[in-house]
Amino acid sequence: MDVEARQERIRELLDAGGAVRVKDLADRFGVSEMTIRRDLEELERLGVLRRVRGGARPLGPRPFPERHRRNARRKAAIAKKLQPLVPEAGAIAFDASTTVLALAGRLTGARRLSVITNGIASYRTLVALPGIRPVLTGGFHEPETDSLVGPIACDAARAFAFSRFFTSAAALDVAVGATEAACEEAEVKRAIASGASEIVLAVDSTKLGRRSIARTFDLAAVDLLVTDLDPDDARLQPYREAVEIL
Repeated sequence: MDVEARQERIRELLDAGGAVRVKDLADRFGVSEMTIRRDLEELERLGVLRRVRGGARPLGPRPFPERHRRNARRKAAIAKKLQPLVPEAGAIAFDASTTVLALAGRLTGARRLSVITNGIASYRTLVALPGIRPVLTGGFHEPETDSLVGPIACDAARAFAFSRFFTSAAALDVAVGATEAACEEAEVKRAIASGASEIVLAVDSTKLGRRSIARTFDLAAVDLLVTDLDPDDARLQPYREAVEIL
């Protein structure tokens, strides 16, 4: 596991458990306690945590702009793979994830393409692009994800039919599928997916083999899995029988 992936996992452990210990992290990742201390120093510098004796505590929920900057190279690699899958015309859907937001910023050559989304940042990016007609679902604003959720968002999503739904996940496990940290976010994604001919799931490699709280959909419902890894990477082996991989 590289430094970026390890630090991302430490962030997730902080979110889930509220505190981490240096010794436990060193044992978990198979590195020295000094390496973990350097990780915690860097994460403290980024404003993610506060170091305490023997470990660290989270400072609070990470704002959307900070999440958008995380794993930027991995998201860019995924967006490059996704770009050819976006049609020039018709109707598609984007979720509110920062991974799909990276795709929104790369779109070119569209003509009469409608993009339905519950992501405010994606909508703001798309509205400035020629040939694209973005549609915002409406709903209650969730500031942590900068997304629209709730019954209004779900009802609006179900009113459309899409050729493809581009979505991400907080975690992806072979047995339970894609999961989210919030039930409201998972609910909107299921509503959007109900009108999609194809579901394209884009997740970076730090999310593989993990589970979050709220189930979104099983791998059997996913038509294509897109990651930052080479499709032949051994880390993708558990997923090969369940889904096509790009």
